[in-house]
Amino acid sequence: MKLSIAFIVICLFFCNFHIYAQCCGGGGGSPIAGGSSQGVLLENQMEVNSNFQLINTTKFLTGDKPDTNFFDSYNSKYLYTRVAYGLSKKLTLSVETGYWINKTQIGLNRVDTTSSTGIGDLIIFPRYDIYKKSNNSILTELTVGIGIKIPLGPYNDSIKKIEPFSGDTYYITKKIAVQPSSGSQDLIFYAFFFRSNSKKKLNFFANTLYIKKGWNPLGEKIGDYASVGLFASKTILKSLTITTQLKGEWVDKMKLSRNTLSFDVPESTGFRKLSFVPQVSYNIKGKLTFYLMSEIPLYQYMFNTQIKSQFQMTMGATYRFYPDASKCPENTTK
Repeated sequence: MKLSIAFIVICLFFCNFHIYAQCCGGGGGSPIAGGSSQGVLLENQMEVNSNFQLINTTKFLTGDKPDTNFFDSYNSKYLYTRVAYGLSKKLTLSVETGYWINKTQIGLNRVDTTSSTGIGDLIIFPRYDIYKKSNNSILTELTVGIGIKIPLGPYNDSIKKIEPFSGDTYYITKKIAVQPSSGSQDLIFYAFFFRSNSKKKLNFFANTLYIKKGWNPLGEKIGDYASVGLFASKTILKSLTITTQLKGEWVDKMKLSRNTLSFDVPESTGFRKLSFVPQVSYNIKGKLTFYLMSEIPLYQYMFNTQIKSQFQMTMGATYRFYPDASKCPENTTK
């Protein structure tokens, strides 16, 4: 039961819609939930998780009211991969990264379209069980984690422009929303509470996440991020699990150094958001799990005019195994 639940939370914030609004998704911030929204692995156990994220939006908000678009649309496609290993019964270490197939901002009337592609960031994320107790069919677990995000991809790519009167060539740095990385080193703080009833195949869990954003070399600081997620899941038909999540998010306003000028007003504002996130996952022989989820915004409030969350979908697979079969608990108990 614990194994299947670990996959249920597979996208707590990996696909957060703030990734394009604040450029803090897999490339610009942290794609952590592709499985790390969970407790620790078993000792000597390894997990490989890979998923695909699709995002698209065409609307703007000021506060919680619709506003005039600053551009036609924004869309992205992202491939995320995480490898985790249970160093002990209480400690798990994961290494995570991703690749942007595209991050595209289409200008009004499809004029001045900007896009990019490339590797995002590297995330090193250890998690530690500070409490774990099993009483008959009831399992209770409390996990904490502290991680770091190291930028790998470009954050200062530019596009070529030609001055219409003189014909001179000049270059403009792309908007941070379409850069593969924000260029900053960020700190990640995480807590996870889990309680399951194996007899009823019913589980409740919660987590909270805070990302302390750093400054990049361009003098930009993407707003800090915080989220709280409440989950309920039920396993049916032995291998199929349905999960519902209510997620609240907050992102602070983007900050600029005194020597930095920015005309990216739409992507420089923070927001508050409440979302409903349904997910379905299917487990095969307790090792391989396929999952599909989407995020449905219930309420959004932008501190200034900003793009609105609209469509987001994530699909992927997770595989757990023991690199050394002799260390598998099933083998050691024989």
